[in-house]
This record gives sequence, C-alpha cells and structure tokens, in this order.
Amino acid sequence: MEFFSEIKYRLKSMGPWLFCLFFFAYFIFYGIKGDRGVLKYIYLRQKIADSQKIAMEYNLQKVKLEEKVKRLSNDSLDLDLLEERARIVLNLAGNDEFIVLDEDIN
Repeated sequence: MEFFSEIKYRLKSMGPWLFCLFFFAYFIFYGIKGDRGVLKYIYLRQKIADSQKIAMEYNLQKVKLEEKVKRLSNDSLDLDLLEERARIVLNLAGNDEFIVLDEDIN
C-alpha cells in the first residue's frame, strides 16, 4: 500500500508540471503543423509565388496579344501582318509559293 500512496503523492506534486508540459507541447505542435502553423505558412508563400509567376506570364501574353490587335486596328494597319493572318486563317497561298507547315503558328 505504501507503493501506491507514494505514486499518488508524486503524481499530485508533478501534476501542474505535467499539465504545463502538455499545454506547451500542444501549442508548439499546432504552431508548427496546424492549419495556421509555420509549415502551412511556408506552403502558402510558395503557392503565392507560383501564382504570381503564372500571372506575370499571362500578363506578358496579354501584352503581346494587345500589340497584335493594335497593329490590326484601323488606325495603324500593318498590311504584312494582315496578309499573314489572312493566309493562316483562310489557308491561302499563291501559285508560286511553297508552304512550310509549323504547328506553333496561331
């Protein structure tokens, strides 16, 4: 019986310390791996950087397309570009011309 009373006494004296230990361990664990923890923060920062990179690529593509549209407008008509687009869209070629097919042409 002395053994159990000794264990009971030690647990009572160590109880607040164990509570504090588990309390801090809980917050440290969720501070690192939780929904708002450090690892999630790093993951979201990387995702934001990737998204910004994709957005920049789309903006460059948009600027290029705007430049093409500007050159095809009535104010500044580029006849060579108009002829090129007409040949591509309508599949036209002259009798004395050779056609080289390229899959990258839009």
